[in-house]
Amino acid sequence: MSTTRTPGVTVTASAPPAVLSRALLAAFALAAAVDLVSLLAGVELGHRIAKPLLMPLLAAYAATRGAPKLLVVALLLGWGGDVLLLADADWAFLVGMGCFAAGHVCYLALFGRRRASVPLAIAYTAALVGTLVPLWPDLPAELRIPVAGYSLLLAAMAYRSGSLGLTAGIGGALFLLSDTLIATGIAEWPQLPAPDVWIMATYIAAQYLLTAGVLTQAYGERSTAD
Repeated sequence: MSTTRTPGVTVTASAPPAVLSRALLAAFALAAAVDLVSLLAGVELGHRIAKPLLMPLLAAYAATRGAPKLLVVALLLGWGGDVLLLADADWAFLVGMGCFAAGHVCYLALFGRRRASVPLAIAYTAALVGTLVPLWPDLPAELRIPVAGYSLLLAAMAYRSGSLGLTAGIGGALFLLSDTLIATGIAEWPQLPAPDVWIMATYIAAQYLLTAGVLTQAYGERSTAD
């Protein structure tokens, strides 16, 4: 067992069998495919079975790669949010949003004191203001403050993810896009065809790319899969 340290990230590499990591990543990819195909085909049962499997599989994969504990916790908090958002209830939506918010806090802590570029900060500020201001009057009154607070935290995470490199930076941007699509649906704005497919596709890609970016930064891997 060895310990690898990089600024803001500490990784303990216990070298589990590589085949286990590959199997978990393959299972995650399969669950993602089943989820997206189910949504596209309108098979609700497939979505309800596959969606709760996604983040535990990705978290287990990350753990076998010696990932920082904060990454595993962030992914499991995402799992909590995924499960809660399957329930058709206002309280479940708010608690689920709280789970995702806690996950963003974990990501921010994981990123440490790194800073992305000033132009990127300007771009995310413009995106946040340019989206939240027109959305505000169309959001349900009871969700305006929670959505605004969550959006600020999400934008901060997305901005800071860029400090880990292109892979994590794209992941952060896709997370912001995915949740923006959810917010526009809540506001009853016009939607893309098959909006749930776009929401889940961008979310799944976001969580994977954030995981890959953290592992690359912490572990010096060119790829998260050997």
